[in-house]
Amino acid sequence: MSQDIIADVLNLIMNAKKAKKNSVETKRHSKLLLSVLAIAKLRKYIKDYKIQDGILRIEIADVSGCNAIKPRFMVKVEDFDKYVKRYLPAKNIGIIIVSTSKGLMTHQTAQDKKIGGSLIAYMY
Repeated sequence: MSQDIIADVLNLIMNAKKAKKNSVETKRHSKLLLSVLAIAKLRKYIKDYKIQDGILRIEIADVSGCNAIKPRFMVKVEDFDKYVKRYLPAKNIGIIIVSTSKGLMTHQTAQDKKIGGSLIAYMY
């Protein structure tokens, strides 16, 4: 069992997608994971997520790839493009989720607000 809940759940989502399943369940969750899932829901990578009886249920939508970024690189605003090229298939396809001093946000929002931060995960 891994210590990184975000990596585990994103791996579960990708494995379920490859197995052509529409949903995934896990007992492990955290506030940070729920924030990542909220951003994914806003960007329509997942349909919905909810916790019932201590089990997190996630309905998968249109996600082609997602994974946690390890190690969690600290990135300045001017260096986002380097990581976009590394983790995303094209410039305007997908998002990188960044933990900043203002909370979790996508790399586009962080660039607009001119805030650097720690890379958490990517989705496309």
